[in-house]
Amino acid sequence: MKAIAYTAAQFGLPIANAEALLDVSLPEPLASGRDLLVDVRAIAVNPVDTKVRKGNNPPAGEHKVLGWDAVGIVRAVGPDVTLFKPGDRVWYAGSIARPGANSALHLVDERIAGHAPASLKDAEAAALPLTGLTAWEMLFDRLEIKPGQSGDAILVVGAAGGVGSIMVQLLRQLTGLTIIGTASRPETQAWVRELGAHHVIDHSQPLAEELKRIGVPQVRYVVSLTQTDQHIAQIVEALAPQGRFGLIDDPAPFDIKLLKRKSISLHWELMFTRAIFQTEDMIAQHRILEELAKLVDAGRIRSTLGEHFGSINATNLRRAHALLESGKAKGKIVLEGWG
Repeated sequence: MKAIAYTAAQFGLPIANAEALLDVSLPEPLASGRDLLVDVRAIAVNPVDTKVRKGNNPPAGEHKVLGWDAVGIVRAVGPDVTLFKPGDRVWYAGSIARPGANSALHLVDERIAGHAPASLKDAEAAALPLTGLTAWEMLFDRLEIKPGQSGDAILVVGAAGGVGSIMVQLLRQLTGLTIIGTASRPETQAWVRELGAHHVIDHSQPLAEELKRIGVPQVRYVVSLTQTDQHIAQIVEALAPQGRFGLIDDPAPFDIKLLKRKSISLHWELMFTRAIFQTEDMIAQHRILEELAKLVDAGRIRSTLGEHFGSINATNLRRAHALLESGKAKGKIVLEGWG
């Protein structure tokens, strides 16, 4: 089958190098247990793809396939599958502990897959699973925000990116919280407003001062999606006593004692945790994806597709990685079809 991958020989190459990601042919996988064998139709690219490419050196002779966002058609199912059947159209983010979805055929556990929203085309749907799961788990599992909750404010640092773009929508549709997003460029600020933020501030300026400028001296919640280490002092100042602080990135070490005086709780979200550890509540991701599909089909959540880079091949995937590494991506980058 067709796939895009790298080997130990390509590990560590800069993405501008034509050898950094390669078009390869790999054996077709077979479904067992609760696995779905999916005919992949569209994929999206996430920062985790670039992080793994830079940090994971595969064993000699083996290919490393990236990709943790996919939409496709179930071709076959394992003997223990109960939630899907061949022919079903599915969407999912998969497991970082298994080969990624940058391949024509891909295996995914049914407990972390959902039925794709009927109202979206494949490319539009591929933009949502990983970021949708991350945003949902952060808001409702980690920070324990309740649907319909109001009376508080939340600051989303880096709201124009993939996770921020869906998080702002979920907050606007499912809660009554005052939503404050950060973005530093006019086009990304407009994007965050369009998605439903009540206020947009500039994270290239001191966050606490920006909040005071819009008349919100402190917030109960902060979710930091990028460059957390650069903003930590301002985040602590912006948080109200007994506030909640969530993050998803990998910041440089910072002094956690900064949180003590205000009794701020710290919440880390990794969407892959349930799949990596096969947790008892692993099927929660299936249920979240089903709920997200309903919200999409009801017109309450829109795709966060930012750019369509054409068919799925190594050249286009290298372009997508390069744009992500530049820090200038708006929304999600999607590739579709195998040419």
